Amino acid sequence: MKRAEIKIHDKTAGWLTQDEEGYHFVYDKNFLQGENPEPISLALPLQEKPFENKVLFPFFDGLIPEGWLLEIAEKNWKLNPRDRMGLLLVCCKDCIGAVSVHPKNEEDV
Repeated sequence: MKRAEIKIHDKTAGWLTQDEEGYHFVYDKNFLQGENPEPISLALPLQEKPFENKVLFPFFDGLIPEGWLLEIAEKNWKLNPRDRMGLLLVCCKDCIGAVSVHPKNEEDV
């Protein structure tokens, strides 16, 4: 299983996981109860119930670089271009915008 902490403005907004059933995103309870929480995307509105999908959510897929920058990432880190979660974990710690993706191991949770 692959897991990422999703941050918005350096606050933990939620958790994205990939397992044999697909992808799951859930907002962090502390984030939802905090002052003025904002959704990370209009397609992922604030809610306690997890979002689930067989493919990577389009919002997260859109954070992955394209073109020549993607080719550099694939070659340097020997990544499979079909491993969208792997690309997201490696390439999206410092995205343009408010959202960032931080890889987490099982023992980090």
